[in-house]
Amino acid sequence: MERSMVVLSVMFLGFLLRTSAGQSATPEGVLNCCEGDVLFLLDSSGSVSKYEHSRMLTFLSELILPFSLGEDQVRVGLLQVGTQPRLEFGFDRHTTQSGLQGAIRNTIPLRGDTNTVKALKMAKERVLRPGANSGSREGLPRVLVWLTDGVKPGDVIGPMAALREEGVAVLVVSTGHGNYQVLRQVVTPPVEDHLYFVDIDDMSIITEDLRNAIIEIIRAERMHVRDISTNSATLQWRPVLSGLNGYYEIRFGPVPTGGGGGGGGTGTSPGTGPGQYQRITRPAESSSTRLMGLKSDTTYTATLTPASNEQEFNSLTVTFTTKPEVLSPAVVSVTESGPTSVWLSWGPLQAEMVTSYRIEYSALPRGKVHTITMGRTQNSTQLRNLQPDTTYLITISALHASGKEKAMSVKACTQEVTPALADLQLTTVGSDSVQVDWKGSASGLRGYWLTWEGQWSSASGRRSSLYLPPDSLSTRLSHMPPSARVCVSPIYRTARGEGLCCTAQFHSEAAAYGYQS
Repeated sequence: MERSMVVLSVMFLGFLLRTSAGQSATPEGVLNCCEGDVLFLLDSSGSVSKYEHSRMLTFLSELILPFSLGEDQVRVGLLQVGTQPRLEFGFDRHTTQSGLQGAIRNTIPLRGDTNTVKALKMAKERVLRPGANSGSREGLPRVLVWLTDGVKPGDVIGPMAALREEGVAVLVVSTGHGNYQVLRQVVTPPVEDHLYFVDIDDMSIITEDLRNAIIEIIRAERMHVRDISTNSATLQWRPVLSGLNGYYEIRFGPVPTGGGGGGGGTGTSPGTGPGQYQRITRPAESSSTRLMGLKSDTTYTATLTPASNEQEFNSLTVTFTTKPEVLSPAVVSVTESGPTSVWLSWGPLQAEMVTSYRIEYSALPRGKVHTITMGRTQNSTQLRNLQPDTTYLITISALHASGKEKAMSVKACTQEVTPALADLQLTTVGSDSVQVDWKGSASGLRGYWLTWEGQWSSASGRRSSLYLPPDSLSTRLSHMPPSARVCVSPIYRTARGEGLCCTAQFHSEAAAYGYQS
């Protein structure tokens, strides 16, 4: 009975091993989809046990096994984190999966401190710098995958941000469950696709998701659309025909109304006549083209088909929407406002689209409407003979050659008139008093502001001030310091008018002073 149990146990164990081996077997180098440089930042400091380090290497090995390697494919580098970070191998080291897998298996942990900041400095200055020795390639996607236990990551937010600003995509796998706020700040958005928390014994469950996230970043079989305007866009693709005989066929046209616009298909018109689509060709060395004559605010589908007798390629399709047409005036600015004038400007200047501009302005709430007409090449003017301290409603209308008319309104305020003080006289009374008389304008006046201080005595720098109502035209100040300087300024609703100053000469050396009105 015991012998039967042993035999059954051995058979069951063999079955488990075969099943496990079957499940983990991944086809080698079958992903001929991508082109880019992927650097793995592996935490092998003292906080990571030998077992955990081994599990991370196994995960890394399975993760990259399906990728095709080479100069025009995917390249992989490994940088270990310890007290002194070490580049195990750069991007130009391994061009075959057998060599790469052997290097991963032979990687020995560094131990020591978790000096991630120093490792990131090495990555930025050497490994991920395009054109550097053993560095990344120009013009291709760069990816940094950080495998960490999440313990004491260090001050990595700044260095990671610097890498992202240079175009490096950052992904993180943490076998711990701490420092979430730090790790979520270092990954490239979206966080839910590029940040993974997983137990060390369950890393295989995220292998496919992480691999797909990397593929989305370095996928070569995709076409980009950039520099989209109201009537044009640039298509950019990987030059797969370089060195071959052939050409690129590009078909593009607006997505039919009600036709979906999902961006799929072979590039033939779905449900519309052939006249809706345009066809252009580009030579085999091309990697971009500019689509011209597009309609504004319209969704287009573009399909690129590499044609060659030497090799077969898939067609690439992309969908994009042109920008809405911006009709002038889109921006109106009021500057250099004065009591009787304002300077008005607007944009954008569209001399080829606009026939004339009409400017209407009136004082609020019910002032007379004034109208002036400007030529199509003008985008600024000065409105004169306005009323001071008044709010105006200004409307600029552009008559377009297409028959459309667009208007935009703004409010502008003229400045208040603030007349200067007309006259100021000082009359000394006794040895320390002075009679102050002035002449001012009563229109819009809110009062007067008086200031005085000594100039050449121990009282110098001690300034006193006094506010007087608008009907005041004189006051007497006593206990004044010798050589007191007196200034009077008119005060209006929005500002202080220009004042006048005079100096009262005394022969007394009195230091105590005040005022009396």
